[in-house]
Amino acid sequence: MSRALPKYNKRRVALIGGAAALALSGAVIVNSALAGETPKSDARTLAGPGTISCPDVASQLPAIPATAQAEVDRNLALLQTQIDEANKRLVDTVGQGGPNFVQNAILGPLASKRTATIDRIAISIGRTAEKPQGLNALAACTLNAEGAADTGEETGADEEAEVTPSATAPEEEGNTGVGAISCPDVASQLPAIPATAQAEVDRNLALLQTQIDEANKRLVDTVGQGGPNFVQNAILGPLASKRTATIDRIAISIGRTAEKPQGLGALAACTLND
Repeated sequence: MSRALPKYNKRRVALIGGAAALALSGAVIVNSALAGETPKSDARTLAGPGTISCPDVASQLPAIPATAQAEVDRNLALLQTQIDEANKRLVDTVGQGGPNFVQNAILGPLASKRTATIDRIAISIGRTAEKPQGLNALAACTLNAEGAADTGEETGADEEAEVTPSATAPEEEGNTGVGAISCPDVASQLPAIPATAQAEVDRNLALLQTQIDEANKRLVDTVGQGGPNFVQNAILGPLASKRTATIDRIAISIGRTAEKPQGLGALAACTLND
């Protein structure tokens, strides 16, 4: 009995020591997580196909009246939030969709949101000063597939981002002149139109078709021009911005005497039909 007791005690000490080491390593892991450290395996999971780059709006604004400053600041902050949300969706949807998934599901809706937000900025300034024009040209964003760390807004509305072809961004060599532009039909998605709004709705529906015709003409006129994503940056992006503003006017005109239709902004983005 006296000889067996020390061995039992040694095993007991070893078990206690192992449990203490396990508890200590668990505490280290928990403390690391609380400190904001991400395990290497999580870092690989979070890697995405580049980042979204948008023109900087703040730098393009005129002097802002004091009475509009708070509203402008709120909407500038909202523009950044929209970019952050789009970049998160870019990561969350890796591997999903077809060739135009990023454009149709992320960049198109982002351009629509940005157009509405930019419009609010212009309107707020225009209440007590000259309303700035042409800001909607800043709505369209691009995918920087090289994975630049900067996910915020970029200065230079007219600069074209160089995009490395990926699974979600088919390779383009400028405008090849192939295909035509295809846009969702807005008229078929409208509710009953009040008689007082019919004329204005008809004018804006006709304008939507004019915008498509102008974009298709530009597609023909610029064959052979530009680099990767030229068609998206120079034609489809601006077209989505124009369509968003026109569709908003349709919804507003209906909403004056009936329930304002919701979700029409999703119809703004168009694609190149090869």
